Formats: sequence, C-alpha cells, structure tokens
Amino acid sequence: MPEQGSSRRSEQMTQYETAVARYFEAWNATSPEARAKAVAAAWTEDGSYTDPLAQARGHEQVAAVIAGAQEQFPGFEFRLTGPVDGHHDTARFSWELVSLADGSAPVAATDVVVLAEDGRISSVLGFLDRVPTTG
Repeated sequence: MPEQGSSRRSEQMTQYETAVARYFEAWNATSPEARAKAVAAAWTEDGSYTDPLAQARGHEQVAAVIAGAQEQFPGFEFRLTGPVDGHHDTARFSWELVSLADGSAPVAATDVVVLAEDGRISSVLGFLDRVPTTG
C-alpha cells in the first residue's frame, strides 16, 4: 500500500513541477508571440493572477502583467528558489527576479497556484517577500 501512495505523490509532484515550469516559461518569454503561447500553455482561458500590485484574468491580461514586469525590470529573469510543494490541486513555490548582468535579486516572492483538471493554472496568488526600496 505505501508504494501506491508514494507513486501517486510522485505523479502529483511531477504535475506541480510541470505547471510551475510552464509558469516560469511564461514569465521569462520576452517576445509578445512567445509570451502569448506560453501564457496559453500555463493558464486556463479564464485563469487569474493576483499579487499586491496586479490583478488579471484571462490570457491577454495575464500576458500584459508579465510584459509590464519585464518593462519595469529589463534584463532580469524569474527563477525558482526552492522545491515546489503541493497537495490536491494546489502548489506553492518561491522565486526571485534575478539580474542577468550582476546576479542581484531585488524581488522575491512566494506564489500559490491552483491547477485545473488539465494541469494548467486556474489561479495564482502571489505574495511579495522582498521588493526594491525607493528613495
């Protein structure tokens, strides 16, 4: 019996890790065409993204939020900073926004995603752990 539970857990973790990998592909896609394709692969048609600075629903709005972040932080890449943890249809993970020039990471966050039956994201709740100071 434990092997079946272990196997199911492994399958679920693969599902979570696959969803998170697609999520990062979308956030790191730099051309509008690549971004639109990656967002469609990662999110359901009515999927949402919410963090303290943005709220979006649907592929076009999510892609616009991603484009805005890339405009604000040119030359940066979103990177996973630890393992993906999940249960049922929900996963959480942490990430940093890393400068490709010097490796600095002014932004860090923890996101919680809910997956649809097809493995794509139906919603994201983002929590900013570190943001740049202004002044």
